[in-house]
This record gives sequence, C-alpha cells and structure tokens, in this order.
Amino acid sequence: MKPDAFAAVMAIGIVSIAAADHGYRALSDGLGALAVAGLVILVVVAAISWSRQPPDPTDVDVTVRLFTFVAACAVLDSRFTSTPGVLWTLSLLAATTWLVLGVRLVRNLAVCRWRDLRERACGAWELPSVGTSGLALVTVALARHTGWTSLLLAAVAMWVLAMAVYAVMTWLILARAFAARLDPDGFEPDAWILMGGLAIATLAGDHIHHDAAGWLAEAAWLVTVGTWVAATAWIPPLLYFGVRHAQRPEALRFAGVWWAMVFPLGMYSVATDTTSTETGWTALTKISHVVFWIAFASWAIVAVAGLSRLGRQMRLHLPSRHGPK
Repeated sequence: MKPDAFAAVMAIGIVSIAAADHGYRALSDGLGALAVAGLVILVVVAAISWSRQPPDPTDVDVTVRLFTFVAACAVLDSRFTSTPGVLWTLSLLAATTWLVLGVRLVRNLAVCRWRDLRERACGAWELPSVGTSGLALVTVALARHTGWTSLLLAAVAMWVLAMAVYAVMTWLILARAFAARLDPDGFEPDAWILMGGLAIATLAGDHIHHDAAGWLAEAAWLVTVGTWVAATAWIPPLLYFGVRHAQRPEALRFAGVWWAMVFPLGMYSVATDTTSTETGWTALTKISHVVFWIAFASWAIVAVAGLSRLGRQMRLHLPSRHGPK
C-alpha cells in the first residue's frame, strides 16, 4: 500500500461536500458513506501492509505523501461537522498525525541538500500545505462548536503556516520544472495539487473570514480573494500540459495518482461556492456548479478505472479453474 493511498478518501469526501453545496443531498450522502468506508478499509489495510513492510520514515517523498491521511480526516471532518463525536475524533486524529509528520518532515528536509530537494519536488509535495489548511478548517469548526476564541486564532496561525509551506514547495516545484524546460513528458496528475493547495487555503480563509471580526476579517477577505484568483490562474497551464501529456499512448493508464487530480477539482468547486457567499459575487456559484460536475465525472472515471484494474489484478492472482490434469 502506497503512502498516498488516502488521496482516494480526500477525493470522495470533497466531491460529497460539493454535491451537498449544490443541493444533491442523496448523492452527497452516498459519497459520504463511501468515503467513511474507504477511510476505515484503508486504515485496516495500512495497518496490515505496513506492519510487514513499513514505509521509510526518513524519505521526504514518503513523509509528504502520508499527509494525505491528515487531509482525508480533515475533509471527512468538514463533511460531518454537525456530529460532535465525529468532529472531535477526526480532529484529534488529524492533529496528532499532523504533528508527528510535521516533526519528521522538518528533520528529513534538514538533512537534504537544497539541490536534491529541488530535483525531487513534484505536485504531491504540496500535500503538507493541503493537510495544514485542512487542519485549519477543522480548528475553525471546533472554535464554532466550543466558542473558544483561542481556537480561531490557532486556525489563523495554521492557515498562515499552510500558505508559507505552499510558497516553499511551489518554489521547489517550479525550479525543477524550469530546469527541465517544462517538458510535458514530466507532467503527472498530482501537479493539480498546485491548484488544490490554493483552493483549500481559500476555503479555510473563507471560514476564518466568516467567524472573525474587525481587521482580522478584512485581512482574511483580502488574502482569500488573492488565493482564489491564484488558484484560478493555475487552471489554464495545468490543462495545457495535461492535454499534451494525454497524447502519449501510456498516459491514460490508470494509476493511484489520478485521485490527486480529482481532489483539487472538487476542492475548487467548494472553495468557489464559499467564496461566492463570502464576497457576494453570485456569478461564482455558476462556475462552482459547472466545476462540480467536472469533478464528479472525473471521480466516476477514476473510480471505474480503479475498480477495473483491481478486478484484473484479482483475476491474475486467483487460481485457474483449468489446472493441469
């Protein structure tokens, strides 16, 4: 089991939230139940698989991809925020995992040369920023539930940290891209997390703006508009390189990394809808609705492709009915 397997739960959970935002309650409930089941199953599979062959905790790439678990917990927490038991359980689980992985990531980055980091950086390296923004979202929900102002201030601190991490990781990714002369053959679906990282930061900023007051609310509003514009600006180049990459014969073969493209699309839909509410720009609601259906279609395609591949793998491992006589 790969360290970023929980990206599937992130994708299903955020599409469920987007469906709820646009009034598709039955669809949202079905996807929400699927996301919960997926999280439980993946935790069990990870416990079994990693007890035999644990991922290397000293590998930077492994550490950043494990942040998909933090983000998955945060997304599900946001989906079921009205249930206090779920809110507290997933919040504590996400916060504990985030702290452990954060300490490990800092250690791993500290022992690597800057040039080595630049040569290995990819879209998935934005996952620590995504997980931190997700934790900021969860903290805002806890602040609403408890009425503790300190939790809102903690959410602001995590939001700022998430954007700082995003800036550092984006610098590394772009430095690698320009060093490779933006070769489209190097494109991977997880490059969409460059947009998704800003989208979830936008969503966190919208929630902070809604609950804050005074200068903090004004500052959150300005930053949130900026992150939404920047997330939108990422879409054309990502589409351009994605289309060029898709022209390769082997490019459309299913891989788990495709889940990393579904999540940013779903998150952009949710962030755009919330930004529409917070800013009063009603035209954004229509954009959000269109992107929701694109995200849902992408989810359906990736899910069918994943199940098809799983079925083929199971058939390969099952004993043949026509064995030797």
